[in-house]
Amino acid sequence: MVLTYGVSKMILNKQYRCVHSASCQCTKGHLSEDVIFLVFQRLNWNPKLIAALSCVCKWFDDLAKRLLWKEFCRTRAPKMMLDLQSSGSHSVDGNWRALGKLLIYCSGCNKGGLFNNIHIPGHFVYRTRFSRTSGKSFLLPQCRTDVLYVSDPCEHLDQGDIGFFRGIFKSFSTSKVRKMLIKKGAKLHPTEVCPYCKAKLWSMLQAKMIPQSASCRVDADEDGIEYYVCLNGHVRGICTLLPLSDSEEVSELE
Repeated sequence: MVLTYGVSKMILNKQYRCVHSASCQCTKGHLSEDVIFLVFQRLNWNPKLIAALSCVCKWFDDLAKRLLWKEFCRTRAPKMMLDLQSSGSHSVDGNWRALGKLLIYCSGCNKGGLFNNIHIPGHFVYRTRFSRTSGKSFLLPQCRTDVLYVSDPCEHLDQGDIGFFRGIFKSFSTSKVRKMLIKKGAKLHPTEVCPYCKAKLWSMLQAKMIPQSASCRVDADEDGIEYYVCLNGHVRGICTLLPLSDSEEVSELE
């Protein structure tokens, strides 16, 4: 409380008007970013609620992309985020919303899309492990100073032992993989785009840049792996998983 000319006044948080859209319904302004930050911190950066808030108007969408998705990523995968930003960048390739979606969403594939005529709907996953060590197996020997995080395969065994994996490069714009793709004259896919950031895609299979070690890492057929990388360094891939051996099946049942 403060006294001004004998009149008691209450100090209120500044309200922010939405100036991004004439059709926006937020005519009474917005709460401060600090208040929204504290609310979502209390909600443990719930991604479904962040996505819902983004749909309210462009002001909330901008706030979510700039701040809320960033905090979600840092909470969900803290060591990975520290590494991705260790080059001094305050952002990541693409944007924080794209990275947040990559952490929790298996994009599946559509008929006539990247992966032949297979149709498997995209879906959210509760938890996925991303590994920098696994990422090394997806790189040719001359590119293994690059940093690539790759997820464990999301298994769709009812569709013919299909697995999907996803990942992200650190500082892809300066990576050896990108330089090699450009040197090889690799063509970007004419129609398909990254499901996370909408950037164009390179096929690592067409560029002949998938080492045999990638199949070993995900327990896939030797020729049963394919993946794409977008201009922002997001990875989307598919593999044909090998069936379990008898001993592995017994172990699993036990």
